Amino acid sequence: MQPALTRQRIHAILEGEDPWLGRRVAFMLQVVILVSVIAVGIETLPGISHEMRIVLRTIEAITVLVFAAEYVTRLFVSPSRLGYAFSFFGIIDLFAILPTLLVFVGYDMRVLVALRMMRVLLLFKLVRYTRAVRRLSRAFSRVFPELVVFAGMASALLYLCATAVYLFEREAQPEAFASVFHAIWWAVVTFTTVGYGDVVPITAGGKVFTTLILVLALGVVAVPTGLIASALSSEHPLDSGEDQEL
Repeated sequence: MQPALTRQRIHAILEGEDPWLGRRVAFMLQVVILVSVIAVGIETLPGISHEMRIVLRTIEAITVLVFAAEYVTRLFVSPSRLGYAFSFFGIIDLFAILPTLLVFVGYDMRVLVALRMMRVLLLFKLVRYTRAVRRLSRAFSRVFPELVVFAGMASALLYLCATAVYLFEREAQPEAFASVFHAIWWAVVTFTTVGYGDVVPITAGGKVFTTLILVLALGVVAVPTGLIASALSSEHPLDSGEDQEL
């Protein structure tokens, strides 16, 4: 016989922690999320028939009702209602349903119609049911101070490189490198090793400098990846059930 649906148990069910209903409810919500997100993409296809639009609107209505009920239930059973309402997932839950609800009650303005596309935020809800992502989040939290320091150093280096290439290229390409701030685009593209090729140095000094920066950029990109990978390797499942995650 199953225990009564107390507030604590309902909260455990929604969090996927209940041994009987947790996994089933979590799986159902994940399916609804995926169906809703796919429907958002289908809505953007040209030449959709009237019948298909009716189907898509029906899916949207059902999805919004499901997640509106989930939001209200989570708000009711949460140990800290304000804490949930202003948490990351609480905000995601609200903004995923609010624009569509406003449209349904008559606020059919262009801005709100566009905001209906915010249903793609439901993808973030999948993180709630994936323990592997939780471990990644914990690993990220462990190295967050180092990442902040690295981001500051990388930003300073980015600005210095933009200044240097501006000095090399300002006379040869006055439009592409009109200022240091124009050169920052080149620095970003170079440091991320994307290399769009829309802005490239043409002077000898600029080319030599770019070669050095490209070599340096490989290390710049690798540092945060190494930090997170190292922290993630030290993470272990907190319980035996994590190896059987959804």
